[in-house]
Amino acid sequence: MSEIIKGHWSEETLKAVDKLCLFDDDFMSLVFDKNIKATEYLLNTIFEREDMHVLEVKGQHEYKNVLPYRCIIIDIRAVDSLGKVYDIEVQRADAGAIPQRARFHSALVDSKLLKGGQEFKEIQDSYVIFITQNDVIGDGLPLYHVERIIKECNRDFADGSHIIYVNGAYKNDNSPIGRLVHDFRCTRSVDMFSDVLKNQVKYYKETEGGREVMCQIIDDVAESRAEAERIDTLFNTMKNLMDSMKWTSKQALEAMRVSDQDQAIILKRL
Repeated sequence: MSEIIKGHWSEETLKAVDKLCLFDDDFMSLVFDKNIKATEYLLNTIFEREDMHVLEVKGQHEYKNVLPYRCIIIDIRAVDSLGKVYDIEVQRADAGAIPQRARFHSALVDSKLLKGGQEFKEIQDSYVIFITQNDVIGDGLPLYHVERIIKECNRDFADGSHIIYVNGAYKNDNSPIGRLVHDFRCTRSVDMFSDVLKNQVKYYKETEGGREVMCQIIDDVAESRAEAERIDTLFNTMKNLMDSMKWTSKQALEAMRVSDQDQAIILKRL
């Protein structure tokens, strides 16, 4: 598809757009952002229903925490007609979907569901959904539902907190989940089953306007990563000088002739 636009974009950037699929988080967030129909299709498929109605969906939603504690940016945040919240993440790497991350996501999502003065019983159900490229649980099932239980009674704790893993490696084109994850793996819209996903993927990958958007995102991400790597290098060099020379951070940064702007960024990481 690189022939659709050329202009000032490098061949490397155009090829990167061609390789994108819905397991790439920036692309997935763009396809689903404010896309009610696509999000309803996704959730109805995962929950094996046909009647779920989404009122709000936002890509790259940030859950802020009190400094110095960690924040999260999730790929998709959706709210249904009953007020239930869905935190949806795609993960290529297994390390990005470890149980501890699911726990942290669930806790931070829940922390935003009650306002001051509300009773605990008023908290809505929340769902953390990981759509993983690989079968991170490892039992070959299409879905894995993680729920709290009372072990001694083997009874559901029913606290309203739910974690679901969708196995992106599951291959069965005769099942709804199989077709869904098949579409997430596709790099070409023509190979996809779902029309609602196909149309958005086709726009961003196969039309001039959509590819312009994707090329800009690819270049911005590459620039951001390069900048992060540059700061990492400066930070590690500073730490080495502090250890070997017994210098303070300020002395090390001055010896390295680091700009005041970079110093402010680096010192925040200490």
